[in-house]
Amino acid sequence: MTTSHSPNDDSRWNAVLARDPGADGQFVYAVASTRVYCRPTCHSRRPHRRQVRFFRLPVEAEAGGYRACRRCHPREAEPAAARRVREARAYLDHHLDETVTLVRLGRAVGMSPYHLQRTFKQLTGMTPREYASGRRVERMKTQLKRGESVSRATYEAGFSSPSRAYDHTRRRLGMTPATYRDGGRGIVIRYTVVETGAGPLLVAGTDRGVCAVTLGNTTAALETELRREYPAAQIERADGALAEWTRAVVARAEGKDGARVPLDLRGTAFQRRVWDALQRISRGATRTYGEIARELGQPTAARAVAGACASNRVALVIPCHRVIREDGGLGGYRWGMEKKRQLLSREKA
Repeated sequence: MTTSHSPNDDSRWNAVLARDPGADGQFVYAVASTRVYCRPTCHSRRPHRRQVRFFRLPVEAEAGGYRACRRCHPREAEPAAARRVREARAYLDHHLDETVTLVRLGRAVGMSPYHLQRTFKQLTGMTPREYASGRRVERMKTQLKRGESVSRATYEAGFSSPSRAYDHTRRRLGMTPATYRDGGRGIVIRYTVVETGAGPLLVAGTDRGVCAVTLGNTTAALETELRREYPAAQIERADGALAEWTRAVVARAEGKDGARVPLDLRGTAFQRRVWDALQRISRGATRTYGEIARELGQPTAARAVAGACASNRVALVIPCHRVIREDGGLGGYRWGMEKKRQLLSREKA
């Protein structure tokens, strides 16, 4: 017997073949010959494609006469691998002032070091070591914002030395710890706000390039958001100085191709890889989170790709609105679903 497969079913089948953790909770698959349904990540023997049906929810599979797999327990809310990665993250959070080896971390959560490293990266887009480093930087940022000295914040965050803290925060923040503690003192950020079909649009930049492009409902709200991160930076409105960059961004808001603009962005190595991939999506086209993950050689990192999209501070220049869910749904958007829908509509027109 032959059956026709929809593009959605084909993408789901690819997720099953890849045992994609990002697909867990999105659907289950059922096997006609065994009358059993499973998670996409189930490690049971792969059935033949023509034996497989897909259901959005376990209850729908059961209504079709299938029973839950006893190996992957698809009715449970959280997969075992996701639970262990969550436990690993919590363990790292509580031991940031120590050097936690993969062997020690694996022993703490009941996984082999190799499997833990691979699963952790699949689900989060980073290794345990990269995760711990990022958490130390976040803790240091909190300490610095509270007014702590750089040396005290360094050790409170779990860094073993000031030099290591300097290297990490310089890469992540684009400035020294002392400059960040002072709220960006000494940094000059110029901005402008213009009206577009998608609403008020703020474009801000440093001497190095555009550092923020945000959409909002009011000029005041956009200005407040810009000042919140670096309250001591020299922030000034300069419409004329940003005219060329702004024209390029506005063109994108109107669904057209805009000129390239230099960027001054801070992010992890994985985020930068995602952002580069987004800039390769053609106007009028869309890609799924899973497709981006596979392009980067990490087919199970769809959720981490979504996280990188949410961290994008330069809307339109890095077109995260062109990334959608596997089922064709729009997914999330930092500036609201209606704005995402408008932008895609203009680009496809």
